[in-house]
Amino acid sequence: MSEKKTFFVIINPVSGNGKGKKVWNSVKDKLSQHFNITSQFTNHSNHDIQITQDALNKGFRNFIIIGGDGTLNKFINGVFSQKTINPNQISFGVLAIGTGNDWIKTYKIPKNIHRAVQAIINGNTQTQDIGCLTFLDLNNSKTYFLNLCGIGFDGLVVDLVKNDRSFGKLTYIFGALKALFNFTYFNTKVTLDSETKTHKNCMMIQLGICRYTGSGMQLTKQPDPNDGLLDVSIATNFTKWQIAKNIIGLFTGSILKHENITTLKTKHITLEFNAKKPLIQADGEPIATSNIKAYILPQAITFYL
Repeated sequence: MSEKKTFFVIINPVSGNGKGKKVWNSVKDKLSQHFNITSQFTNHSNHDIQITQDALNKGFRNFIIIGGDGTLNKFINGVFSQKTINPNQISFGVLAIGTGNDWIKTYKIPKNIHRAVQAIINGNTQTQDIGCLTFLDLNNSKTYFLNLCGIGFDGLVVDLVKNDRSFGKLTYIFGALKALFNFTYFNTKVTLDSETKTHKNCMMIQLGICRYTGSGMQLTKQPDPNDGLLDVSIATNFTKWQIAKNIIGLFTGSILKHENITTLKTKHITLEFNAKKPLIQADGEPIATSNIKAYILPQAITFYL
C-alpha cells in the first residue's frame, strides 16, 4: 500500500459568514482516512501568509485551503513572497466557503464541499499563471494574485463591501450601485514595452488571469490562465447612467462589447496614475494604492481540480 500524502490545512473560521469551523469538522475525518493531516486556524488579518510560510519551513508542500478568495490570495502571497522553496514544488486544493468563490468558477471546481474533497483525493492537478504587482511608489514592494486585479470602479466596490458580504452575490450588485455615487474618474499612462499611451476619464482597468471576479462579474475578454499573458480591459468615458445601464452586463460579459472598452493581452504593463490614484483590488482583497507594474509568472503553481 502506498504511503499517505501529507497535507497542511489552513482554515479561515470567519469565511462564508463563519462556516470555516463547521466545514472543517465535517471533512477532517474523511481527509484523515486518505492523508496525513496537520491543520491550523487563522486568527487575524494576514495570519494566512505567516501560517503558509511557517508550514513551508517545516517541510509541508501540499495544502488545502478552507476559505474564500481572500484566504486563497493570502496563501498565494505566502508562497510567492518567500524565497526558500521554489513554488513549483507546492500544490494546493480548495474547499470554497467564501462569498464570491470566483477563482473556482473558471475550473468548475465543485462548490459542494464533499465533492471538492473527493476531487483532492482523486489527485488530478493542473498548473496556472500567477500575476505579480510591483508598487512603484512603495519601494517596489510586491503582491501576487491568481485570479484578477481590478483598478478603479471595482476597486471601490471591493472597498465598500469589505466589511459586510452577508448578501452573497447580491453584495457586489449592491456595492456596484453604491459605487455609482462615490466613484471618481482617473487618468492613467499605460506603458507596454516601450510604448506609452494616456487614457483619460478611466472607469476601471482589469488585469485578468482567470475569468470571474466580484461574485461572477466577467470583465476580461479572453483570459487564459496558462498563456503567460495578462488579459487587460480599459474602460473609459462611461457616464454614471451608462454604468447603471450596464450593471447586468458586468456579470454577463456583454459590457466588453461596448465601444468605450479597450482590450489587449500582454506579458507586462506599467500603469501610472494622476494625483488622485484609484483604489485597487486583487482577488477581491483591497490592496495598496500606487503606480504599479504588473507581470506574469507563467505556470507558477499547481492545484487540485
